[in-house]
Amino acid sequence: MVVRITAEIRAAMTEVARKFGKLGGKTAAQNMTPEERTARAKKASLAAAKARTAKRLAAARSQSKKKPSRTI
Repeated sequence: MVVRITAEIRAAMTEVARKFGKLGGKTAAQNMTPEERTARAKKASLAAAKARTAKRLAAARSQSKKKPSRTI
């Protein structure tokens, strides 16, 4: 069964999600201990560093393919 959601309802749902999604993170942080917040921040930091490294390595690989090899 396929349920069709009108554009008007979809826009309202998006607005509610945007409003309460922000509150969810703040409330979660308030309910955590300092150690839990630290662990969560460390996990996010490591994930961001991993993504940056992957992006940098992909760029380096594409650059090395573009440069012609030099023979002496």
